[in-house]
Amino acid sequence: MATSAVPSDNLPTYKLVVVGDGGVGKSALTIQFFQKIFVPDYDPTIEDSYLKHTEIDNQWAILDAVPFSSRESFPMILVANKVDLMHLRKITREQGKEMATKHNIPYIETSAKDPPLNVDKAFHDLVRVIRQQIPEKSQKKKKKTKWRGDRATGTHKLQCVIL
Repeated sequence: MATSAVPSDNLPTYKLVVVGDGGVGKSALTIQFFQKIFVPDYDPTIEDSYLKHTEIDNQWAILDAVPFSSRESFPMILVANKVDLMHLRKITREQGKEMATKHNIPYIETSAKDPPLNVDKAFHDLVRVIRQQIPEKSQKKKKKTKWRGDRATGTHKLQCVIL
C-alpha cells in the first residue's frame, strides 16, 4: 500500500516482459496486477501494454508490462500461476523451486483469480531483483517523465522478465 504521494517526475521506469506458454495466465496475471480485475476469457491475439505507478520498499517506480511469448536475457523470477487450479497442476511446488534454484532466480506461486494470491508480490519481487542487478545510478532517468492520460513520454526503461 502506498505510504506517500506519487512523485511527479524522475521516476525509474521498469519494462516488464511476462513470458510463458499459451494459456498459462500471463495476461490474467498482468491484468490483475495493473487493473485489479480477473478476466476469465481473454483474447490471446490482443497485444496490450500496461502502465502503473507503484511504491515498492518506500521507492516509487513506473511499471510498464507486456505479456510476451519469447525469452531473452533479463533479470527474472519464476512464477507458477493458476495455483487455484491445483487439480490441473503440471509440476509440483518442489519442482518449481528446484528449477528456480537451478537458474538462481526467485520462485513464487500466484493466482490472478479473485481473490488474487501473490500477484502484487510477484511484480514487486521482480522490481527488487532488477534493483539488485542494476546499479542505483542507472535506475534514475535523465529526462523528466511527462504524463498524458496513463502513458508516459520521455522515459528510460529497464527491462526484466517474469517466467
